[in-house]
Amino acid sequence: MARYLIDENLPPSYQTQLLRRKPDLTVWEVGNPGTPPKGTQDPAILEWCEQRGFILVTNNRRSMPSHLAEHLDRGQHIPGIFVLRPKASWREILDDLVLISEVDDLSDFFDRIVYYIPL
Repeated sequence: MARYLIDENLPPSYQTQLLRRKPDLTVWEVGNPGTPPKGTQDPAILEWCEQRGFILVTNNRRSMPSHLAEHLDRGQHIPGIFVLRPKASWREILDDLVLISEVDDLSDFFDRIVYYIPL
């Protein structure tokens, strides 16, 4: 099952709503206990996600591609990065994140940025 780390620039309600829909889902936010503190630079967040097997959920389209490229150039990996579509509805985003969390094989997302959430 997928595990998500919600970027600090997204509303906290993503975590709350995902857990309402799927209480057994592991979904944390930057700044929660055990996660990188708010203000942590993106490269450190990618390392945290790699070490703990979390997919990063973000709205950062601008700098995340270069951070991922640098991360991979260092021989590191990441379970995936999901970038939310700016005009997508909450319902679509939440439905897709729940659906993806139930997929057994998440290898399609490994070392990639997926820009189409919702799918």
